[in-house]
Amino acid sequence: MKRASQNSEGTVGLLTYPVLQAADILLYKSTHVPVGEDQVLHLELAQDIAQHFNKKYGEFFPVPKAILSTTKKIKSLRDPSVKMSKSDPQKLATVNIADSPDEIVLKFRKAVTDFTSEVTYDPIARPGVSNLVSIHAAVTGLSIKEVLHQATGLDTALYKMVVAESVIQKFAPIRSEIKKLQEDKSHLIKVLEDGAEKAKELAAPIYQEIRRLVGFQ
Repeated sequence: MKRASQNSEGTVGLLTYPVLQAADILLYKSTHVPVGEDQVLHLELAQDIAQHFNKKYGEFFPVPKAILSTTKKIKSLRDPSVKMSKSDPQKLATVNIADSPDEIVLKFRKAVTDFTSEVTYDPIARPGVSNLVSIHAAVTGLSIKEVLHQATGLDTALYKMVVAESVIQKFAPIRSEIKKLQEDKSHLIKVLEDGAEKAKELAAPIYQEIRRLVGFQ
């Protein structure tokens, strides 16, 4: 699927990334991992590796479980049959946290829906509008039912602007914090260094034990 979306220009990263992700999980003996629905297969690879390792070298790794949010997958604004992705070549397909309010409004105004003006939730029959409802619910913390109640009487064109405004409000404090942090490079470097040190402290003994178990030392 990834190769198809990249005009068959897939790289070795398609194969190595899931293994690297599994290593990132297992190196800290993680028990639960928050993932999107599209990452469940990658987590299953980590589970398989843990189980194979335990079978061969004795019980060592916990088998990590997925933590899925209520909004499991956000779809592309230009093609609601596929997930929203940072690597999508269509600039209007993906909403980025750093997008300006004007950019967010434009992307939702251009979002693909259908010819029915009423706002309803039916991911199979109306994937475009249903994607907007899912996004609205995710950024407001409301249920699908509550969001639909708020949208009563709105046509899809007006509803797109309601969703855009909700996203803008959700992202505003995050964008502000990003800007603030970008202006304090020394603080960012210290956070990275402290985080790296903490990660090493957690991972080093596990890494050494893995090497011992498999006979590398």
